Amino acid sequence: MPLPFALDHINLWLLEDGDGWTFIDCGIGDDATRALWERIFAGRIAGRPIRRLVVTHHHPDHAGLASWLTERTGAEFWMPQAEYFAAHAMREGSAGFGFDNIMAMFEHNGLAGEKLTLMQQRRSNYRSRVPGFPSVYRRLMDGQAHRIGGRLWSVVMGYGHAPEHAALYCEELGVLISGDMVLPRISTNVSVWANEPEGNPLALFLESLSRYAGLPATTLTLPSHGLPFRGLRERIAQLKEHHRLRLAELHEACGTPRAAADVLDTLFRRKLDAHQLFFAMGEAMAHLHLLHHDGRLKRSVGADGVIRYAKN
Repeated sequence: MPLPFALDHINLWLLEDGDGWTFIDCGIGDDATRALWERIFAGRIAGRPIRRLVVTHHHPDHAGLASWLTERTGAEFWMPQAEYFAAHAMREGSAGFGFDNIMAMFEHNGLAGEKLTLMQQRRSNYRSRVPGFPSVYRRLMDGQAHRIGGRLWSVVMGYGHAPEHAALYCEELGVLISGDMVLPRISTNVSVWANEPEGNPLALFLESLSRYAGLPATTLTLPSHGLPFRGLRERIAQLKEHHRLRLAELHEACGTPRAAADVLDTLFRRKLDAHQLFFAMGEAMAHLHLLHHDGRLKRSVGADGVIRYAKN
């Protein structure tokens, strides 16, 4: 399905489930995506019931049409609990989840001037991209096994990209539906969020990658962005090395005190639009937090209220 971002698509997965179907993720909540779903309903799956909609996590490209699809098809809605509550909190702008909370956090981490103005003009668009959300759900939990199409699919939770991201693994098929946790060409965004400003999401993400690395080397990975691929362990090793190098670069950059906004050019060597800048700030903070939690950087708050990091 298309996306209105530089990352211009999301892969959704349809699993045959007896005489019906189980859907994995649903796309962003816009008219173009609804129209594409209507074409799918009129085509190959016409006349067959939709039994389940499984949503891996709350981000709008994965969850945007959850309400519309479940109402349209009568499908049961399955999602991890933390993701379900996060979606509702984001839609309602609950305490800690509102755009103003995020902007205040970014300002405390050094975002100012033109970049701050650019970000303030962006505003929150979660509600427009997730125009509704189911009022009931069935909870996905780590280690559960669900039978889909006569085969068992195990839930493997991952952390760092989202509060409680569900991947699905079928041992019989040797297939991992990885969602955003393992992508073939780009690194997954890992950000600090305003509702957990002291979080260490990059550490959680790297620990999660180690769990997926324990799957068989022959595993076929179906990612949410990019083409399906084999070589899961090799890709995980590449991602870990990518973050190791970025952490080393940031550590060197903090020879003098630096705020997260000060190190954006170290992590991202291209011009960033407002959408990219939003996630770049969160990712810069995530890397700095890991170095701080590991004792490699010390943290101070200046008279201007800005948080800065420097080598110990």
